[in-house]
Amino acid sequence: MNTTSNTASGISATTPADGDAKPRLWLWSQAILDSLSWAIALLLAVLLRYELDVRLINPGGMVLLVAVAVATQLIAGWSLSLYRGRYTFGSIHEARVLVATTLIVAAVTAVFLFLTVQEIHIARSVSAIAFPFAALIMAAVRYAKRLYVEGKPTFGEEAQKTLIYGAGFLGNSLVTRMVQDPESPYVPVGLVDDDTAKKHLRLSSVGVLGRGDELPEIIKRTRSTVVVLAMAHIDATRIREISDSVSGLGVKVLVLPPLQEMLTSNTNRDNRGGLSDFREIDVEDLIGRRPVDIQVDQIAGYVTGKRVLVTGAGGSIGSELCRQLHGFDPAELIMLDRDESGLQHTQLSIFGHGLLNDNTTVLADIRDADALDEIFAKRRPEVVFHAAALKHAPLLQMYPKEGWQTNVIGSLNVLTAARNVDVETFVNVSTDKAASPSTALGHSKRAAEKLTSWMAGETGKRYVSVRFGNVIGSRGSMLPLFTDQINKGGPVTVTHRDVTRFFMTIPEACQLVIQAGAIGNGGDVLILDMGDPVRIMDVAERMIAMSGKKIEIKITGLRPSEKLHEQLTGDDEVKDPDGHPKISHTHARPLAPADLSLELWLQRCRDEAGDGAPSIDDSDGDIAAGA
Repeated sequence: MNTTSNTASGISATTPADGDAKPRLWLWSQAILDSLSWAIALLLAVLLRYELDVRLINPGGMVLLVAVAVATQLIAGWSLSLYRGRYTFGSIHEARVLVATTLIVAAVTAVFLFLTVQEIHIARSVSAIAFPFAALIMAAVRYAKRLYVEGKPTFGEEAQKTLIYGAGFLGNSLVTRMVQDPESPYVPVGLVDDDTAKKHLRLSSVGVLGRGDELPEIIKRTRSTVVVLAMAHIDATRIREISDSVSGLGVKVLVLPPLQEMLTSNTNRDNRGGLSDFREIDVEDLIGRRPVDIQVDQIAGYVTGKRVLVTGAGGSIGSELCRQLHGFDPAELIMLDRDESGLQHTQLSIFGHGLLNDNTTVLADIRDADALDEIFAKRRPEVVFHAAALKHAPLLQMYPKEGWQTNVIGSLNVLTAARNVDVETFVNVSTDKAASPSTALGHSKRAAEKLTSWMAGETGKRYVSVRFGNVIGSRGSMLPLFTDQINKGGPVTVTHRDVTRFFMTIPEACQLVIQAGAIGNGGDVLILDMGDPVRIMDVAERMIAMSGKKIEIKITGLRPSEKLHEQLTGDDEVKDPDGHPKISHTHARPLAPADLSLELWLQRCRDEAGDGAPSIDDSDGDIAAGA
């Protein structure tokens, strides 16, 4: 049985499938009730026409008139799909068709009476008198059934008492869906809305019980275990307020994804909109990062029809870059990484298989200059996104030479290979730690920005870098780490009570990276307006509260050279607007490969690490690195 939900009003329409007797029985029973409605309406019309004098009524003529009306009702109703389950029961759409059908019956009976008035002896005005009675009776039957269904919903034993926060369109839709679905896991026990004008409003027999500031009291009174936020646009601040107000009451707070996302997800579920679209609030909701509308599809023409290569394609950023770039129909998408499992996962997410047996995947290490030259010479990419890097600051602080070999020399290898085959656009993925760097990671990524700027000057092509902060949910980032610590019973480790960081989503970061290749000029560093920095302690406390567990937070202290607050623009940099409300840019000072020195770089890392830092692995520190 296919069910289509009516989001505003009415009982769900039912289209009977083969062998589904229950819905077919209901449709035929409705047709019978409509036929009886005409019989009653015509009888009332005749009685009124003849002023209740039954002696003036011709029984044979009445039977014939009722037969004509019933036959016409059934034929017209079937032709207009009134009895084929096309319309939501009790809805405005069904009411329109019902009126149209009734008008057709009234017209046919009027013609019948006009032609046979001398034979059956029934006044021609009877059809006009009967029309409103028939329409009202049929509408009343439908309304009565709707009241019965909505007034006495039946739910399973496992259904949870639920409050709907928001009595607008979404709230109305959810309540209607819940009361009409016998398999609903949620029992709506009340609505909450901050609009005082809705104080006495009832939706599908479910009333508004109060305002948002009364939510804890309403939860206790109704013994609810679930609160659904049914608001189309709700910001992170309001979500935090609601989450905090119900903390400790043993309730789950659920949110709805955007409508477009719900519709997209429902296309693969036989158009069954549903209660499974709810999800619990997560840290992304609390942090409040929303994808920036940068209209990638309008500016990514430089990708369409081109050979595009992505390094680090098996990582969090690289894999999402590949997924987004694939949507712009490049002539060839070349995914390069040294992690074969990461490549397989990326290929699977894009092409639906992980066979690793075609030219879309390339297994190579960016430290191997000869291998890169061979790959670039053979595949001849026209656009390159360089996302391969080592990114864990504490580990690179202990082993800076590894960061040097991958983030500096590896980037130079990719840049050189790109220059050799005349790559048109090169986008280097950087980090906010490259702004006034204080760690081995920051210095290595800053060097990569400067090398990219130098190569832009050498080639005259669009070689740019893009800088952003921490990525929510990326592999090895803070949020998955906190989740693992909470699942293991703690403690959750935070370096400092006041430490803050910038956050963005992976899709958002990749949108910026793609845009950088379109709006950046050679040597530019594109910087996203990432909003306000987030206090890590607040994130840890909220994640623990959401888990419902009692977890200790342990302050470990800032690590060597780690900043208390990150910055997006360096102290020696000038940030200029770039014609986009969310993007600005600065320019990286060019650094020629001949000026690179591993020994000086390692010495700088030693100086910044300090005496209390772990020892730095500087074996073979006398090796100089040039072009």
